[in-house]
Amino acid sequence: MYSAKIDGEPTTFGTSGLLYRSNKLMYDRTTQSLWVSFLGEPVIGLLADSGLKLDFFPVVTTTWKEWLAERPDTTVLSNETGVYPAGFYASEWDPSSIYYDYRADTKTMFPVWQRDSVLDAKDEVLALSRGGAHKAYPVRVLNRERVVNDVVGGVPVVIISGGGGSEARAYARESNVFRPDPTSPGAEGAGGPVYDEDGAPWTLTEDELVNSADETQTLARLPAHVAFWFGWFAFHPDTELYEGAE
Repeated sequence: MYSAKIDGEPTTFGTSGLLYRSNKLMYDRTTQSLWVSFLGEPVIGLLADSGLKLDFFPVVTTTWKEWLAERPDTTVLSNETGVYPAGFYASEWDPSSIYYDYRADTKTMFPVWQRDSVLDAKDEVLALSRGGAHKAYPVRVLNRERVVNDVVGGVPVVIISGGGGSEARAYARESNVFRPDPTSPGAEGAGGPVYDEDGAPWTLTEDELVNSADETQTLARLPAHVAFWFGWFAFHPDTELYEGAE
């Protein structure tokens, strides 16, 4: 998820139909420049080599049911678009959906020359960059461990998993060390709480972690997203890989 502003000026983006390293190239409708969706950087056109980079926001992959239960006032994009019939927009896991075969296939649609076989190509990872360093956290490991305290690029971070699917969020943790609910492991769910080293509960929000005992104490959410391993590695071959607690 990126800001749709270029040098402070709002624009809109579209799908070019082109791929680079088997990842989408989008274009901006102001200059028609092509942008790498994985990096938020222009690579062809008037803005190429300009040093511009779109602001990157935190995003989470979850289900409509789970999201709506926590945020019932949410608005949602209608599938009555006037472009295609509503039935065209089937769930990604419905065999009739357009990209079902692609998601079910372990291979990429097109060759990607820069690969790493430590994980399968389409294993999902939570991708995080801080201080010029990059790190990937396998979703299956996060679902098992639920709360991961780590340091990326010299920045202390905590990764908190919803415990199922691909839902995970990253926060700056400063000097805190967090753990799941010690009395009910695995029951904290996607919305928390988690507990610090003193046993104080902290509530997860989309913007920050909040100390439940003192709501003036907050820790910022960090931009991160879930990606296929092949995609993350193709653009960040120097990435570290979290392999689980020792």
